[in-house]
Amino acid sequence: MSQRGDSSSGTVTTQVPSRLDRLPWSRWHWMIVIGLGTVWILDGLEVTVVGNIASRLSEDGSGLPISDAQVTGLAAALYVAGACSGALFFGWLTDRFGRKKLFLITLAVYLAATAATALSFSVWWFFIFRFLTGFGIGGEYAAINSAIDELIPSKYRGRVDLIINGSYWLGAMGGALLSVLALDTNIFPKDLGWRLTFALGVVLGLVILLVRRHVPESPRWMFIHGQSEGADELVSGVEREIEAETGRPLPEPAKSITIEQRKSIGFIQIAKTLFRDYPKRAILGFSLFVGQAFLYNAITFGFGSILVKFFDVSSGSTGYFFAAIALGNFLGPLALGRLFDTVGRKKMIAGTYILSGVLLFVTAWFFNSGWLNATTMTLCWGIVLFFASAGASSAYLTVSEIFPMETRAMAIAFFYAIGTAAGGISGPLLFADLTGSGNVGDAVIAFCIGAALMVLAGLVAIFFAVAAEGKSLEDIAAPLSIQKNAGEKTGGTPTAPAV
Repeated sequence: MSQRGDSSSGTVTTQVPSRLDRLPWSRWHWMIVIGLGTVWILDGLEVTVVGNIASRLSEDGSGLPISDAQVTGLAAALYVAGACSGALFFGWLTDRFGRKKLFLITLAVYLAATAATALSFSVWWFFIFRFLTGFGIGGEYAAINSAIDELIPSKYRGRVDLIINGSYWLGAMGGALLSVLALDTNIFPKDLGWRLTFALGVVLGLVILLVRRHVPESPRWMFIHGQSEGADELVSGVEREIEAETGRPLPEPAKSITIEQRKSIGFIQIAKTLFRDYPKRAILGFSLFVGQAFLYNAITFGFGSILVKFFDVSSGSTGYFFAAIALGNFLGPLALGRLFDTVGRKKMIAGTYILSGVLLFVTAWFFNSGWLNATTMTLCWGIVLFFASAGASSAYLTVSEIFPMETRAMAIAFFYAIGTAAGGISGPLLFADLTGSGNVGDAVIAFCIGAALMVLAGLVAIFFAVAAEGKSLEDIAAPLSIQKNAGEKTGGTPTAPAV
């Protein structure tokens, strides 16, 4: 028997985690990746499009009486505020009511808000639905990252998580090129092109929703929340499908765990778990998210102003340069992701953070010395972000796997909200004047701040990062519901020491 329950004590002994982790890669896993992972493309598209079409929205004849400062300032801040609050709100609901319900609801919120944004007829309407678009996207991060990590085998978890998070930059690249097209008044009228860019997001979201309907609930969430029979049936169906696909029987699962089933975990207990039981891991998550947020804002927040002010690039052409940067961002996780599963988490996280920070220091030196033009500056940024993107993606991987299962979505939401707030609120306040002043020294200061925080986060990773490669989630952080004598009952070793 793969699992057995004790109705009198509310406990269940299960092999579901071990059964999931031993699965070979299959069509079923591709369905998970496509159904859940593609939302990052939408986020990248959303953020980039709005930034690049700000000038068009503020022009007479756009159909919306809004200024450029309102688009890049207040509207951007509302999107960030929505993302932070959505992550926390939906993260709590995800841990309480399940991954599947929430990753369908959050995508529906995004679709409705984006469609409404395309129909904006006044400034207040635009502001409200930018907030609600961010609210849906923020909720997606918590629901999706937790579901992906709980469904992907431990052997592949690192590379898959990095590539999926890195796909944000495919959306950013598409948004940059799409904005060039939307701004061409020879193709679209001023009051139509920007609306069509938002409408495209709706179309892509609907396609994703059709695929996502077939993505199952997390069996790990199910067996903890009193649905052990459903979890067993789900995994058994996947096993039969994979055996038919490969023509080979699957190996026996390695071990069992025994947990006490419960319907929900209180917020106070979640907070105590993160900061009392795992303080070093909490410091690690905070450092990684803040470091990458400031590095990215040091570069991407003012990249357009730098190209225009220092290299005489026309504002209508900056989208091409941003597309080149975005490509480097996507190639980093794609090329380096496998190493996080083979070389190891600690070495790769620390290495990508420190190397990208050092390279940004070098770029600042080259820029200050007057050795760069628009092309070579973009090349330097692309190289920095090749490594930084892998590091930033590993921040999401880290916080989604180093805390107990019952707190996973909330942990992701908490650290995402910190990073997003730091990048979207503190970042613009700090970097707006520096990168937009037209003074080389000010831009260099912005680069050095981002680089220093990235290097500092890498140093924290050297001491606090967890060697999670190839390990079951339950071995990295034991579920709060686990029976303390589970190892004696099952012969397994399901627990991991808190750090």
